[in-house]
Amino acid sequence: MQSKQRSSGYTMMELAMVMAIVAILAAIAIPSFKFVTSSNRIASEVNGLLGDVQFARSQAVKEGQSVTLCSSSDGSNCTSTAWQLGWIVFLDTNGDKIHQVSEAIIRTQPAFSGTDTFVATPAFYALTFNRMGYAPTGSATAINITLHDSTANTNWTRCVAVNPIGSAVTEKYGFGTPSCN
Repeated sequence: MQSKQRSSGYTMMELAMVMAIVAILAAIAIPSFKFVTSSNRIASEVNGLLGDVQFARSQAVKEGQSVTLCSSSDGSNCTSTAWQLGWIVFLDTNGDKIHQVSEAIIRTQPAFSGTDTFVATPAFYALTFNRMGYAPTGSATAINITLHDSTANTNWTRCVAVNPIGSAVTEKYGFGTPSCN
């Protein structure tokens, strides 16, 4: 007579069912995870710029002189309008929006490691706050710096808007308006 022993382990059917459940859960979770990581990266980058805009304004009032925030790829000179290459905040003693050796750099932001881009509207490379905290922009409207991710997905597009009185805010693209303005 043969004894019936129970064998330990899993059957092929049980393993296939577990793999199917894991595949379904991964298919649901991965797109959500990409959205969360991209959204957090964009928020961090735009908040870094917003924080430095607000810092430049407060330093202008505190120091009683012009302070300039400008795009800078080398961390010491104002360069192009490509804000994703980094920026500097410096005490602009003569108000010319050009960093001289005698003017102190008070904050530096290095280039982004990814492929996100900042686009300034109208195109500008420097923003200067006067000793009263105003940011004379040459017009009555706000200036915008819009952050786009590499896929140009409008769900992740954010803007920093600075009006002529120096107030800076962030906006989400298409949130109540068709564009950041």
